[in-house]
Amino acid sequence: MKKSMIDKKNGSEEIPELFTLEEACNMLKVHPNTLRQWDANGILPAIRIGEKQMRRYRKEDILKLLEKK
Repeated sequence: MKKSMIDKKNGSEEIPELFTLEEACNMLKVHPNTLRQWDANGILPAIRIGEKQMRRYRKEDILKLLEKK
């Protein structure tokens, strides 16, 4: 499910904090290949950015995953 980036209360845009693959790996203490597998399996979805389709991870998704551990 995609979340709307518009705050319903005041109509302002909310820009999610995004982390690189390396930053997410450091926070979760896992190998980059683990994050790639989690993305493929829907455990921790990545956002693809730019022509190179570089992965970025939402702060809220990382925090949710950490709470489950």
